[in-house]
Amino acid sequence: MSQSIVRSFTEPDERREFDGGTLDLLNVGPLTFGLETLQPGWRWSKDVKPLAGTERCEFHHVGYQVSGRWIVEDRDGTQLEVGPGQIFDTPPGHDAWVVGDEPCVTIDFQGIADWAARGSSGRILTTVLFTDLVDSTVLIDRIGDAAWRRVQSQFYEDLGAVLTAHTGELVDTAGDGAMARFASPGSAVRAAAAMALAAERLGLQNRTGIHTGEVEVSDNRLSGMTVHIAARVLGQAQPGEILVTSSTRDLTADATYDFEDRGAVELKGVPGPRTLFAVRT
Repeated sequence: MSQSIVRSFTEPDERREFDGGTLDLLNVGPLTFGLETLQPGWRWSKDVKPLAGTERCEFHHVGYQVSGRWIVEDRDGTQLEVGPGQIFDTPPGHDAWVVGDEPCVTIDFQGIADWAARGSSGRILTTVLFTDLVDSTVLIDRIGDAAWRRVQSQFYEDLGAVLTAHTGELVDTAGDGAMARFASPGSAVRAAAAMALAAERLGLQNRTGIHTGEVEVSDNRLSGMTVHIAARVLGQAQPGEILVTSSTRDLTADATYDFEDRGAVELKGVPGPRTLFAVRT
């Protein structure tokens, strides 16, 4: 029979110490809560970066500010100040630092279980999207190199706007393709649909493959089986098609789109078959 639980940070399950601060962790059922105490002068990129091994903090934090003040800087350079009594939600790819002479005390509800852990190396859950333009060589032969470069440049400009609108982040480009990452599988699917429309307006066709899983992050570079699977899913997509794996479909809490089961597929270099789904836009 279930019983109520009362816990206190005076008796944490774990304490992590790092330059300029401490983190006390409490496990309550399936949840992990963290009490951070950060001293004046503390900065993530100075005091925690050596533990994380990434250029910026790649954890998604949600929490409550108890006392003190700090600034969070997103990857695009946007800065916000957080003060007592405020709830904060900081996406992956941020830096942060204490301001003023008062210690900064926060309670984190999300993204704290592996934070500041030695050897955590920035392994996070993310959604990886690969997209590329279809039959570009045929189009180049028809319109010429100069016109193609203008069309390609416009597509990448539209792609950047789509990523901004759907909180995605461009990771890499190569040839006629691009790789992006998203904190939300639903955002990745919606972005893929917007990319298809952007390509269509330019008289182009693209295809997209999406997979959700854990990746290793280092200096904004992604690695691991998740990246490999997403690339292989792209290879299965037909012109104008958005293909996703079952993990992405199951985590997409969005009634906007339906998914058509394409069955189990063997992906080169990936152990076991993977069930793929086409997004009906």
